[in-house]
Order: sequence, then C-alpha cells, then structure tokens
Amino acid sequence: MAGKFELYVDESGNHRFRLKASNGAIVVTGDPEESREQCLKSIESLRKLAPYAQLQEV
Repeated sequence: MAGKFELYVDESGNHRFRLKASNGAIVVTGDPEESREQCLKSIESLRKLAPYAQLQEV
C-alpha cells in the first residue's frame, strides 16, 4: 500500500494535512492554512517538488 495524505481541521480551526507512510507513520505534517483549498495547493506543491528534492546534511 502506498502512503496517503490526510486532510483535517486542527483544534484552532485551521486546515492541515499530514502524509502517512504505508505503515501508518506520519512523515510530514503541513503548516496550518486558513482554507481547505490552500491546504490542497500545499499538497500539490509537495507532490511536484519531492521527486527533485536533494538530500542536504547539516
């Protein structure tokens, strides 16, 4: 099974997302957004950019 994005509303009423791995572990949690649409835009940005992300050790 592939990972999945979950959309939810936090305690403050903000829209957020989390990306869960196939084993259920949360690997990414999105910043709070005022609207569901902005949250979906953040997910799409992550989907587009992740294949090109480089590893940088700090």
